[in-house]
Amino acid sequence: MKNTILLLVGLLFLNYGISNSLENNEVIENLSLEGLISIFSTPDLYNLTTKWTREFCSLNPNVKINVINVTESSIAEILKKDNNLGFISAQYQDELNDNSIWKIVVGRDVIVPIINSKNPFLDEIYQQGISADEFAEILKNPEMQNWGTLLKNGQNVPVNYYMVNDESINSVVANFLNLNQITFNGIKVENGKELISSIQKDPNAIGFCKMVNVHDFSNQSIIENIKLLPIDRNGNGEIDYIEKVYDDLNVLSRAVWIGKYPKALFNNIYSISPIKPTNEIDIAFLKWVITDGQQFLNPIGYCDLVFSERQSKINILNDKEINISTSNDNYAMSKMIIIIIVAFLVTVFIVLDVVRYIKYRKRVVRDTPSAIPHVFDEDSVTIPRGLYYDTTHTWTFMKKDGIVKIGIDDFLQHITGPLTRIKMKNPGDMIKKGERVLSIIQNGKQLNIYSPISGTIIAHNKTLNSNSSLINSSPYSNGWVYMIEPTNWLKEIQFLIMEKLYKEWLKSEFSRLKDYFAVSVKPTAAEHAHSVFQDGGELKEGVLADLGPEAWEDFQINFIDTSK
Repeated sequence: MKNTILLLVGLLFLNYGISNSLENNEVIENLSLEGLISIFSTPDLYNLTTKWTREFCSLNPNVKINVINVTESSIAEILKKDNNLGFISAQYQDELNDNSIWKIVVGRDVIVPIINSKNPFLDEIYQQGISADEFAEILKNPEMQNWGTLLKNGQNVPVNYYMVNDESINSVVANFLNLNQITFNGIKVENGKELISSIQKDPNAIGFCKMVNVHDFSNQSIIENIKLLPIDRNGNGEIDYIEKVYDDLNVLSRAVWIGKYPKALFNNIYSISPIKPTNEIDIAFLKWVITDGQQFLNPIGYCDLVFSERQSKINILNDKEINISTSNDNYAMSKMIIIIIVAFLVTVFIVLDVVRYIKYRKRVVRDTPSAIPHVFDEDSVTIPRGLYYDTTHTWTFMKKDGIVKIGIDDFLQHITGPLTRIKMKNPGDMIKKGERVLSIIQNGKQLNIYSPISGTIIAHNKTLNSNSSLINSSPYSNGWVYMIEPTNWLKEIQFLIMEKLYKEWLKSEFSRLKDYFAVSVKPTAAEHAHSVFQDGGELKEGVLADLGPEAWEDFQINFIDTSK
């Protein structure tokens, strides 16, 4: 019975979803839009903004949009007038530095490192990657410009660095490498097309160009004889699982969105306004920019948003309904009937599910001595006094003999839920602060944890090999992970925080966590629909437990890697 209901609900939702999707795609055409609005643009985006407004107005003849080209100094002033909507690049957004301004990402300008696909060391490059420090080393020292320096393989084969005569690209590269642009030179070419052609002919070449320059739009792949050069972000000498994003441009685009790609190598394009737009034309125009308008980014040299990201932006804008007029009364009636049927079936399903849940709870209460809390909030987290805490969710405590005990904080174990396995280093191993020191695993999904201090591992908690859930039940005592002889304790504890400051930091972390799960993470199955939030918008205990590896990977990037 239950499976039949689920099947019917699924089919009806699919039918409704398709109809609704078709309706959303026709929002601009069905809207009776009429009026005049003004939109401002920074000089670098003026051509793009003009293109967008021209195309939108051709679809909506009764709409007129006046584009104002503004200077950097006048942006703050123009935002004070009415509720002006505009487009700016990241450099101007950074200058404004005003968190009260409403903004939404509408595109990106992504710079990528590239090599010849016939590079003689291609396999090594894709195993090791090249870090920013290694790039900088060879560009600062022309005598070291060889693949032996980059790959540490002893091969004295020259690296030929090609650079476009474009200050905007070279300044981004210089920022990524933390170099003064004047301090490095290369083989100069006039534009991206010439750069690509040069690298296609030179197996030992390296260069940086816009991502759209390597995009073969005819077959949606990287152009012939060119490969993206993988960047070793953490500098550990290998391309880890989360860094393997360089084989496919769609994968790389998503990596840019979720933070896997170096932030220094891309700039967001924003639409901004003093407050969230409420004008009907403004909202309709922004929706079009985020959907159909994305096709105009690539020809001008920018990168479009990935499809899943577009939907998240539309959801943000959809907080305000736009009245859509439709002449198809039969369709409206069919839609209403579908909604009524779906509501009835969902009600039946909920009743059955409640009955099942009540039976389950009775069995749990009967069989377990105490119930596990289902809501995860600030009151759920234990923060003992006397410990030093790190924002990578680890804790440290120095014993009287000078040995430091470290472990994982209570906050993180509430996020993961019960752990099934851990991977630890061995006694005698040397570790550095910020280096990966532990992996916690739940049914094959894992998070990598970084060391809060440097030193030598004296002992590890062997009990965790057979009972890793001790980290969940007793993170600060029986669930400790390592005993370490520190090498730089007095200096490194300056970067750790005590109980009071840690509580304050966790408040912001909870807020960020709710926003992240609400916008970015969606359960992958119907039975996990309540995996993220409880009723009332509260986070669920073990919020990652029922989510897939991709969600764990995104959490790693956004909440652990960024805190290193």
